[in-house]
Amino acid sequence: MIVKNTSIENVFVIEPERYEDERGFFARTWSEIELAALGVETRFVEGNISFNKMRGTLRGMHYQAEPHGQAKLVRCTRGAVYDVAVDLRPSSPTFKQWVGVELSAENRWMLYVPGDFGHGYLTLADETEVYYQVTAPYAPESSRGFRWDDPAFQVQWPEVGELTVNNRDLEYPDFQI
Repeated sequence: MIVKNTSIENVFVIEPERYEDERGFFARTWSEIELAALGVETRFVEGNISFNKMRGTLRGMHYQAEPHGQAKLVRCTRGAVYDVAVDLRPSSPTFKQWVGVELSAENRWMLYVPGDFGHGYLTLADETEVYYQVTAPYAPESSRGFRWDDPAFQVQWPEVGELTVNNRDLEYPDFQI
């Protein structure tokens, strides 16, 4: 397992380190001991699958307010996504900054998103599936979001043509502290 820092503290790209032979490969994708040493929350309570029919499907930007913050470990198991984490920690030197990473079934990378971050993704291929584990159960009363194109963050999404975004995600207000 290869853990890569990103430009934002506590957001990590986790790349399987492959051990290949004539049969294929073996790769470790998770180590509680190694990741806990980096400050990663290692107790996941739910696993979720999100299937997306079309390229250009945008899901986000979502988060759960405290005390129900939800750290996520995100992996694309089919197709490809541009996955984005936005720092929502007011006391952080990277407050309102974002990290974007292409996750795909081919590269098998994962993105660790802390619980006090916004999260969303854009599909780069038809029939894309995303699997993610979370550290807290879904709590509707704590569910929050902001628009994918909120000027407070200026996320630079890849150009994929027409977007498919549901009404809830389109109607989020501008971000406010």
